[in-house]
Amino acid sequence: MRTLVTGGAGFIGCNYVRQLLANSDDHRVRVFDKLTYAGSRDNLADLQHDTRLEFVQGDICDAAAVAAALEDVQTVVHFAAETHVDRSIHSAEAAIRTNVEGTFRLLEACRDRELHRFIHVATDEVYGSSAATRFTEESALNPRNPYSASKAGGDRLAYSYFVTYDLPVIITRPTNTYGPYQYPEKLIPFFVLRALRDEHLPVYGDGQQVRDWLHVADHCRAVDLLIERGTVGEAYNVVGGNERQNMQVVRLILDELGKPESLIKHVEDRPGHDIRYPLADDKIKGLGWQPTIEWEQGLRETIRWFADHRDWLERSLERGREFMEQWYRGR
Repeated sequence: MRTLVTGGAGFIGCNYVRQLLANSDDHRVRVFDKLTYAGSRDNLADLQHDTRLEFVQGDICDAAAVAAALEDVQTVVHFAAETHVDRSIHSAEAAIRTNVEGTFRLLEACRDRELHRFIHVATDEVYGSSAATRFTEESALNPRNPYSASKAGGDRLAYSYFVTYDLPVIITRPTNTYGPYQYPEKLIPFFVLRALRDEHLPVYGDGQQVRDWLHVADHCRAVDLLIERGTVGEAYNVVGGNERQNMQVVRLILDELGKPESLIKHVEDRPGHDIRYPLADDKIKGLGWQPTIEWEQGLRETIRWFADHRDWLERSLERGREFMEQWYRGR
């Protein structure tokens, strides 16, 4: 079996590649990644001598490069995406290009191939915000920022290729994923790095926004389960079952690092900041999936991983420093 993992040098992708290779001696993995600011060969450095892994640098919007990367592939797991809401608010072009056009190029290249599965990784943010009602997979999509709108576009485009061309698509809609190798523009690694530097932590608004936290290892296990047992043409919510206010996460980061809460600084909220994405997960649980990593333990271990890999954090942030400085200027 050969699997193509798009975005395999990024956060979730590199963790998924490790899981694939750890769980199967005869699996072959081809990583296809543009190596933008958020992707790096560093994230796969420990696997560089594994002959089962092949790395191809390429742009998901390059039709010829995508077609070449699909040679002899049976399964596609599509992680490649622009994932940062703040960046999409600052400029939506990259999110639209990668998340919509890139998904289109990949689907087009797959439509005449005999694939076992095409896993399209979307997001819980496609549903929009809700204070109480839990979204099921049949709920209407109501994205509220350019990032989530672009992901909703890719989500529905993938579904259309199942209906129109019988491509064996399965769509995942995971909640906030956290864990090792996450690029330090997201809350946990960004705040860990700033706390290690004794810099203030810029918390949006009152910090009462709620997110459900899903450990990356559980996320990767869900993808494998859906490849094995999921129904083509269906979407599945992947839920960590760990809803926490952002302030709870921030305080745990400071506690684990032994830093004072005086580092917390409340700043102007970002535009259109969703308050909560409550998801129902009965569908994937019906296939036998359950998250296995308890939230506080998983988060403390993740914080410690970043603290122990501060040089990785510093190098990673340097690749996207220009945007981060522009966005947080005055915050």
